Amino acid sequence: MACMQIDFLGMQAFLAIIEQGGFQQAAAHLCLSQTAISHRIRKLEASLGVALLARTTREVTLTDAGRALLPRVRGAIREFELSYDTLRQHSRTAPQWLAFGCLPTLAAHRIAPALLRFREAHPRIAVRVFDNSIQEIAELTHAQTTAFGISVATSNPLHLAVEPFAEEPFVLVCREDHPLAHERVARWAQLQSETLIRISLPAGNATTIDDALGDQRLTLRWAYETQHTAIALDLVRAGLGLTIVPALAVAASEGLVTRPLLQPSISRRLAVLTRRGVTLPEIAQTLRGFLIDALRAGLPAASDESSE
Repeated sequence: MACMQIDFLGMQAFLAIIEQGGFQQAAAHLCLSQTAISHRIRKLEASLGVALLARTTREVTLTDAGRALLPRVRGAIREFELSYDTLRQHSRTAPQWLAFGCLPTLAAHRIAPALLRFREAHPRIAVRVFDNSIQEIAELTHAQTTAFGISVATSNPLHLAVEPFAEEPFVLVCREDHPLAHERVARWAQLQSETLIRISLPAGNATTIDDALGDQRLTLRWAYETQHTAIALDLVRAGLGLTIVPALAVAASEGLVTRPLLQPSISRRLAVLTRRGVTLPEIAQTLRGFLIDALRAGLPAASDESSE
């Protein structure tokens, strides 16, 4: 089947000639030369395979084909103009969008206070959150889909600017009725007899833990593995075991307790990612500052117990 192409410019010229009374008047109306108008009409007639206008030295009249086409062209052009005007008006009144990337473990419980502050300061700015993996946040920032990303300081193949702003410790998560819930802190050695739930996130948290523990990881019993933090937390609530997550990944309450993990203590460095050499607009800097404040406020106080 041949591909149909609609010659809008030709139809626009055709309608202008009829409504304005000739080629010269149509050219002036469309801010074109008469040569350009003539070229558009010839091209339209060639694509349709029929003559639409009968030209004499004194006037331009419609052929039978032109009379049949005129009301349809007029209706189509008017509909297009109406739609165009509607979209233009919408663009003037529609909210502006500000997009940023954020790790799901941070976005789930900790960014709402920042967004509330931002709404009070800029009520007409709509915010789009891309809660994606480390790699995806970097790619979105590099592609300018997002103004910035809230992620972790890790390998940087896209050569983004990385601004660390906090150390987020990993913590133990258990039920309120678990014996370790009554301890102020927990140590990895205490977990050797526990059933553990591993989270193999794209963020690489499991790898971070393995690297920090070294051979000590071989003494632990990882009986379950999930791909998402929320599932691991559900398993903890059900009494299937304990899990280890970044501190900001779990909300207080919901029947769960978090405890600092020592000997060794493990953390990840949170950072803001931006395009290198690009200064954020003031409004994006405001949101970035609110987010950093909210995330820092959610971090647990450092334990005074030695990690040695």
